[in-house]
Amino acid sequence: MTFGVIAGELGRRGHEIKVYRPNRDDLPEPGSEPHYTQVPMPGMNIPGYPLLRLGWPARGKLTRHWRDDRPDLVHVVTEGPLGATGVSAARELGIPVTSSFHTNFHAYTKNYGFALMNRLVLGWLRRVHNRTRRTFAPTDELCAELTEMGFNDTSLLSRGIDIACFSPSRRSDELRAEWGVQPGERVVLHVGRMAPEKNYELLFKVYAAMREVDPLLKFVLAGDGPVKDQLMGEHPECIFAGFYSREEIGRYYASADLYIHASLTETFGNVLTEAMASGLAVAGFDYAAGRQFIRDGENGLLVPCDDDEALIEAGRRLAGNRDLCLQLGQAARDGFENQSWEKVITKFENDLLREAGKLNESCGAF
Repeated sequence: MTFGVIAGELGRRGHEIKVYRPNRDDLPEPGSEPHYTQVPMPGMNIPGYPLLRLGWPARGKLTRHWRDDRPDLVHVVTEGPLGATGVSAARELGIPVTSSFHTNFHAYTKNYGFALMNRLVLGWLRRVHNRTRRTFAPTDELCAELTEMGFNDTSLLSRGIDIACFSPSRRSDELRAEWGVQPGERVVLHVGRMAPEKNYELLFKVYAAMREVDPLLKFVLAGDGPVKDQLMGEHPECIFAGFYSREEIGRYYASADLYIHASLTETFGNVLTEAMASGLAVAGFDYAAGRQFIRDGENGLLVPCDDDEALIEAGRRLAGNRDLCLQLGQAARDGFENQSWEKVITKFENDLLREAGKLNESCGAF
C-alpha cells in the first residue's frame, strides 16, 4: 500500500514508473493505473500465507528488460529472490540501485518456529541492502538500529497520511449498526494482517481487561491472514469484519472509538497513524510510529516496550475514561493535518534523483 501511493504520486509528477512484482490474479489490467505500469513476474504463493506472493529469481529477464529500456534508477522494495536479483541485474548494467527496509523478517523467525535462523535471515537482508547505494527506512530509530547491525548508508523515508481517507468525518452509523453496536456503546478496532508476529495473545488480554471495565465494549477485527480461522474459533464474542479495500478502510477506522497497537515487530506501523488521523484514542508501545507520533497523555498513551502489563493498564484506562478518549482522539487528529504524503514523497524523490545523478535535470524513468 505504501509503495502504491509513492509510485502513483511519482508518476503524477512526470516520472515513468515501472513496478516489477510477482504475478497474481488481482493485478490491474494494463493501462488501468494511469500513473505507473505493473510488470508481472513469475512467483508462487507463500505456504500458509496465500495473501502474499514470493517472486522467483529473474536476473536474466530483468537484465534483458533494462538493457533494452534502461531506467535511470532501480529501487528494490523487498529482499526476496526477485528483489535480490534486481540488485544484481542493476549492478551488472551499471544502473544506480537503492533499497527500502520495510519488514523485520529476521524478527519474524521466532513467530514461525525458526528462531535459530534469525542470524541467517539478518545476514541475507544485510547483504542485499549493502549491495545498494542507500537503504531507506521509515524512522530515524530504525535507521540507527540498522546501522548498528552493519547496514550501510541508511536514510529516512517516513510515512505520510491521507487525511481525506483517514478522517473522523467518515464515521458511519450504518457500519456500526452492521457490527451490532448500540447507541452509547464503543468499539475497539484492530486492522491488519492476521499473523503470529502481530502479538494477538497480548491484544486479546488487553481487550479482556477493557471488557472488565466496560462490559459493553465491542472488538472489531478487519483483515485476513493465516491465523484468522484460529482467532475466530477462540474468540466468538468478537466481530471479524473480513478483508477490506483501501477505499473503505477509512470508514472502519472512523466508525470505531479506540485502537490498541500490541505488535512489537513493525518497522513503522501505518495502522497506528491511520487510527490517530481518524480521531481514535490509541495506546501502543514506545517504538516505531508510536515513538515518533504519540505524546503520552496528550494525543495517545505510550508504554515501555515489552511491558505487557503497562499496555493492559493503558487499555483499562481508555475503557474507563470517555472524556480522556475524546481528548486524545481530537489531539491525535490535529497532529496529522500537516503530515502529508506530498512532503514525504518530495524528499524521497529528491533522494532518488540525487542517486541517479539527475537532481537538476529533467525527470527520467525509475
